[in-house]
Amino acid sequence: MRRLARWLLPPVLLCAGYALWVGLTGRGPACPIHAALGLWCPLCGASRMGLALLRLDLPGALRANAVLLALLLPGTIWGAVHAVRYVRTGDGSVRRWERALLWGAVGVLLAGGVLRNLPAFAFLAPH
Repeated sequence: MRRLARWLLPPVLLCAGYALWVGLTGRGPACPIHAALGLWCPLCGASRMGLALLRLDLPGALRANAVLLALLLPGTIWGAVHAVRYVRTGDGSVRRWERALLWGAVGVLLAGGVLRNLPAFAFLAPH
């Protein structure tokens, strides 16, 4: 249990600090890809999506980043199941089928990042 806490503490503190900063300022950092190339990256709109979720504004979260929102619930469930398995058994390994699902989720996120820059899929661009 102590090992899990030590492993989770840095990302939890980083996320809490980021959430506090975004919550206080109402803005996330500018995306360097969008600033340099004018293209929406797969994570563009993630801060707006998080703020909308904190306000329980599901349509706003969907407009900000629909693909990431779709992956959020399954990813959270997988992370919770993985953490519980680690706490109960001490087994922190990622199964082969889990690894395939994770790479599939990365593929979906990257495909969404490409599609949101095409005119036919402009509805995926953050608003």
